[in-house]
Amino acid sequence: MVYQLDQKVSPSAQPDQLESSQVFDEHESNVRSYSRSFPAIFSRAKGAFLYDTVGRRYIDFLAGAGAMNFGHNHEAIKAALIEYVSNDGLPHGLDLYTSAKGEFLNAFVSQVLAPRGLDYKVQFTGPTGTNAVEAALKIARRATGRSGIFAFMGGYHGDSLGSLAATANRDHRRAAGVDLANVTFMPFPAGSMADIDTLGYLRTILMDTHSGIDLPAGIIVETLQAEGGVNVASNAWLRELRRICDDYAIILIIDEVQTGVGRTGPYFSFERAGIVPDVVAVSKSISGSGQPMALTLLRPELDLWEPGEHTGTFRGNQLAFVTARVAIDLFSSERLEARTTENDRLIETFLRTEVMPLDRRLEVRGLGMLWGLDTAAIDPTGGIARSIGRRAFHDGLIIERVGRNDTVMKILPPLTIEPEVLREGLSILATSTKAVLRP
Repeated sequence: MVYQLDQKVSPSAQPDQLESSQVFDEHESNVRSYSRSFPAIFSRAKGAFLYDTVGRRYIDFLAGAGAMNFGHNHEAIKAALIEYVSNDGLPHGLDLYTSAKGEFLNAFVSQVLAPRGLDYKVQFTGPTGTNAVEAALKIARRATGRSGIFAFMGGYHGDSLGSLAATANRDHRRAAGVDLANVTFMPFPAGSMADIDTLGYLRTILMDTHSGIDLPAGIIVETLQAEGGVNVASNAWLRELRRICDDYAIILIIDEVQTGVGRTGPYFSFERAGIVPDVVAVSKSISGSGQPMALTLLRPELDLWEPGEHTGTFRGNQLAFVTARVAIDLFSSERLEARTTENDRLIETFLRTEVMPLDRRLEVRGLGMLWGLDTAAIDPTGGIARSIGRRAFHDGLIIERVGRNDTVMKILPPLTIEPEVLREGLSILATSTKAVLRP
């Protein structure tokens, strides 16, 4: 049977398709996760849509876990990539000087850093967010001579050992198989800690010579905890955290891996608070295309590395440099900051008027184009959220669950999504929620 790519296929078409997943079931590791929530075989993507092998269309509220801010196969990005490959552009470069890297650096400094008054050295790390975080933690320790790091409850910073030590999720930490040391977790102002003066507590620990906790080298934080359940730190909270770091000569590290590159509106999520971090970890959507790429941004005086001291074979992804250069232009030319602000209002209004009335215990929170619908007050085990996600997928929406026990439906579409497609996806979420809560 042949389907048009924009045709919605009835659920009865799926069993034959799922039988072909046998190769994955037999040969791919049990560690796979997203495929368990979205059991289709995807073959094509465009804009805010994914298509499976039987031609069914899905609206993408997952966006590569934040890696696809510019949508799938954006024409300008795709054209630049095709041209570069067709002209035999360097496919691999380690940390050699290359034209692709030079053009990206010039654009990044002149169009992103300089207009925001940011003076950073750009370190190209291994092409993952966790490696950018590893570099950030290492340089904080080098610069201060201290070993400890403060992180926050609910935070997620990656799964390699250094960044995993700063990740709060118990299941992720258990997989390390070794003790994860030198990180002290502080309360984040969300959930049961929302009414606590979390930074007053942190400051007291640092002031108290008998607290039993040494001054840390750095404090790492997400301005909006994405995987932790879409928990937003206020501007005032972020400004006070900056003051605390200044008062005690602590390196402030902002993890922008999922919240950066326009996800919350501004290019960097910390801009809204008017602060300047000492170190910034950037990855996911920095390439604009889904190509692996990561940066660690350092204040110049923190660039204390010896040559090759933090290295990696794939820290020079030339294809990512090419597409990232185009994405910088697109952020301005497609008015993505303004569009994200408009969609912020659209999403919040829809959730509060169309979804929350279904059950007064539902909670909504978010910023920009990263929003969460929290079902924990109804079912803290995550069962209801799981049912909503399954129903949404059945109806053509891909949406992830995050937070404690995965109780939060995380809305994370591409920034380039058309308003009518965004509304369609939100409508599917509302219908799915209603079907589960009011069967």
